[in-house]
Amino acid sequence: MNTDIVQIVRDMGVFDQGIFLVLVVMALASLVIFVERIIAFSLSRRSSRKFASVAAELMEKNEHRELLSRATAAKSSHLAALLASGLKTFLHQQVRAHGKVSPIELTRRELLRKTEDLGAQLRRGMNVLASVGSVAPFVGLLGTVMGIIHSFTSIAQEGSGGLGTVSAGISQALVVTAAGLVVAIPAVLAFNYLSGKSDELLRSLDLARGEFLDALENEFGHQRDSSAQAASEKAGAHAQVPLSGMTNGHDGREVIRV
Repeated sequence: MNTDIVQIVRDMGVFDQGIFLVLVVMALASLVIFVERIIAFSLSRRSSRKFASVAAELMEKNEHRELLSRATAAKSSHLAALLASGLKTFLHQQVRAHGKVSPIELTRRELLRKTEDLGAQLRRGMNVLASVGSVAPFVGLLGTVMGIIHSFTSIAQEGSGGLGTVSAGISQALVVTAAGLVVAIPAVLAFNYLSGKSDELLRSLDLARGEFLDALENEFGHQRDSSAQAASEKAGAHAQVPLSGMTNGHDGREVIRV
């Protein structure tokens, strides 16, 4: 039996060749998505490590404006995108009039929304890998079934048959099945690998979000306590009445003479 895959594909019928072409397209799409995600994860990890060291120093100095500028400039870092979103909300709410919801709470909500958005970005294209991994075997099986049907149809038309008559058609059909498995197995492995990487990045973002909120709460609480103390001291100063002396009134009670 001829084992040349190229020749077998050439000898296939039009339907089987179409199925084989669909499988080739699925394989190329899976490869492109896998390589693109690997590059995106690597760039994000490298950029986030550089940005994290800078962000830690700026947060200690409470230089939020500078940190926002650095975060906006780090385009490939998911960590920078997360902190930039939170900082914009926090700084915007600080300059506005005080409302019912504190700036910290609004920042927390914005960070949660941004984390969900980043999670969708990290998993971009992975639904294609999942679809290829689950559908490709059935696509190959469809080609196999149609190839076997074509072989038995040929036997019926010729009125005689044997192993030699149907072997070529069955071999072509089985090649399509093998192609479906060859496409599906790497797609499933790639999906599982990228899922692990994306989950790892999301856990890192969750930790960074918690640390960022803790730093903001400590700073905001300190500022609030300082403001309250200043306001209390100011109110106490206004409440003191300068006394120039005390005299007795006509009724014998002491009155304050200002």
